[in-house]
Amino acid sequence: MRATDAKIAVYGAGAMGTVLGGLLTKGGLFEVDLITRNQAHVQGLRKKGAQIVCEGDGKEFCVPVRALLPAEMQTEYDVIFLMTKQRNNAEILTELLPYLKEDGIVCTTQNGFPEESVAAIVGKERTYGGVASFGATFLGEGKVALTSKLSAMRVEVGGYFSDGQKTALLAEILSYAGEAIGNENFVQTTDNLLGARWAKLAINAAFSGLSVVTGLTFGEIAKRRKSRKIALGVLRECIAVAEALQIKLPPIGGRDFSKIFSGKSPLKRFIAYTVLPFAMKKHKKLVSGMRKDIENGRKCEIDFIDGAVVKAGKTVGVETPLCQAVVDIVHGIENGLYETDYRNVDFL
Repeated sequence: MRATDAKIAVYGAGAMGTVLGGLLTKGGLFEVDLITRNQAHVQGLRKKGAQIVCEGDGKEFCVPVRALLPAEMQTEYDVIFLMTKQRNNAEILTELLPYLKEDGIVCTTQNGFPEESVAAIVGKERTYGGVASFGATFLGEGKVALTSKLSAMRVEVGGYFSDGQKTALLAEILSYAGEAIGNENFVQTTDNLLGARWAKLAINAAFSGLSVVTGLTFGEIAKRRKSRKIALGVLRECIAVAEALQIKLPPIGGRDFSKIFSGKSPLKRFIAYTVLPFAMKKHKKLVSGMRKDIENGRKCEIDFIDGAVVKAGKTVGVETPLCQAVVDIVHGIENGLYETDYRNVDFL
């Protein structure tokens, strides 16, 4: 099947889903449905299109899109990009299964390690992962902000099985989104999906968790002395667990991620401390989506991020005290015991 013949759904068209669905539609070569339970957002998308404010580039564009509520789904899809919260996977995928073609696939872009729960419903051979490296926030009905630079956006795709036959199809589909914004590196393929997952998890554990704890953007976390040291400590814990699990972390930006940030000598730690703000420069305006969840009274995904590192660490005997502390503080914020505040770093 040619990519241009594919029927595509972005299920969970919140902030990031609206960006991805808007860019795929902007490519203009295939049918894309943006699906969300947020009725007001659906109405906004229908009336005004997907309004995407590119904060890192100082530009804005609007793309007419097809938006649906889940109850309005009628067709079967070749590809469903799953962009909901991971905790509801079993329920959501059971509902989606009748709308997935017999040879269709689900590409989950969720945080943590979602492929196992997806495969439990749709089957291993139809499960693919997309490690999305960009951020977005919800601004209003039909309107979102892209908080990463267009040139920094990446989606790395691979099969849950290493012989994923439709990885090339996913890459071709996503390449049109990259072409729509002039980013030829938008999509990459991998036969090391677990390594790519761990690399992103390390960044999320260090920055997304701390964004909830402190109220800072990713760039501000990397800039301030105390939060930068804590972020580096979390990165080291993540790398230590991944290495104990014998998982090879892929390069990020052409650089050896684990070598840069796992050094133990004073010189190597000084280099890591110096490099970190530059490494986060293109994503400096990102804030954790978990903050919005907590503000709206919803449970956030900290257990699938820093909590996933803690859980994995226990299986291989690697202690992760910083990740555990981040989990505890975020749950405390959820339960009203703490407020999001930079002074929380003193508890870490």
